[in-house]
Amino acid sequence: MSEVSESGRAWIITWLLAVFMLINFLDKIVLGLVAVPMMDELGLTPKQFGDVGSGFFWLFAIGGVLGGFLANHLKAGALITGMVLIWSVSQLPIGYTASISVIIICRAVLGAAQGPAWPVAVHALYKWFPNDRRNLPISIVAQGSTVGMVAAGILIPLISATWGWRANFVALAVIGCLWALIWLAVAEEGEEDNEEAGADSVALSYAHLLFDRSVLGCAITHFVGYWSLALTLTWLPAYFQRGLGFGGIASGWLYSSVVALMIPLGIGLAWGSEHLLKRGIPSKTARGRYLSALLMVAGTLFAVLYADVPEWLRIGLIAIALGCTPIVYSLGPAVLAEVVPVPQRGSMLAIINSVASLAGIAAPVVTGALIQNVPGARGFELGFALCGALMVAGGLLGLWMIDPGRSVRYAT
Repeated sequence: MSEVSESGRAWIITWLLAVFMLINFLDKIVLGLVAVPMMDELGLTPKQFGDVGSGFFWLFAIGGVLGGFLANHLKAGALITGMVLIWSVSQLPIGYTASISVIIICRAVLGAAQGPAWPVAVHALYKWFPNDRRNLPISIVAQGSTVGMVAAGILIPLISATWGWRANFVALAVIGCLWALIWLAVAEEGEEDNEEAGADSVALSYAHLLFDRSVLGCAITHFVGYWSLALTLTWLPAYFQRGLGFGGIASGWLYSSVVALMIPLGIGLAWGSEHLLKRGIPSKTARGRYLSALLMVAGTLFAVLYADVPEWLRIGLIAIALGCTPIVYSLGPAVLAEVVPVPQRGSMLAIINSVASLAGIAAPVVTGALIQNVPGARGFELGFALCGALMVAGGLLGLWMIDPGRSVRYAT
């Protein structure tokens, strides 16, 4: 164990990357939280707004794969700075245009630059922590996303009510630029990879890696988890407002309250997995079965939303389901880091994240079509039920497929 991961610098990087993911999710969620005023002003149908929402993911996978391969060769700090600056620039035109085409193009550029965000952040952080101590710092970085959604639910409706929905995009551009300046001043590269690469630096064929069962299991569980994420980002605020009848600001507060439960649940569940590892439980169980079982629980709760249950119970089910899902985003990369050689880790993390992001194209559009064709709240709830069924199926496959001890690193 190197002394690097015990230093204060490692935790400074951890918290800065948590803020990085906070900004990342502010940029993602803003569209969902301005859905109603944007649709009203621009005269969009739910199907058309679903198309706008999916535009973010058009180039997400391509950008993710490209960024992942760049992460194998460039310093993570410089790559992260460039991404954040592109995010900021792409937000500004939305604050001033009435063109749907321009908005979609800006969201597509934003998606391309955000495609590598999570895998590059994970890759950067893994340089500071060894395998058996990665669950907690990665969970903290992941919770930056959750805090971003909580902050968005409170701040974006207030900004919209005070200055109009367009002002949010200008504010996000400024926030991104300020963070980039701070990151440039303090960011460093970790050294933990030097120790791992010394023990195992032999690259494997990408065909070998991509068809490994644990890697495929991570891709499947990440895909269905991402379906839930895209659904939440695009349609959950509108469900509270148009499906359940809450006002704009009340919907924002409710959204933040529901999402806030993800923070203690996410950190607690990640700690539980790390505790199992420290007790000597194999990663197959402590990571693979653990994340798969939680995914199935979340999917079941989403599916129950289509039943005739009270409003307060619907909100509670959504909160718990959302709290269980993010474990996929922290434990899945940890499994990949076990089975992928260090020289290929950045690219493989990005490839799997990019494959999962294809759910971000499908989920808003499919759910938008259901909302448009099924009246009232039932269209939203049918979309949640479909998401739940996919998550249960993905969890079952994850239980069967993910086993790092059997995978490529040990088979070579």
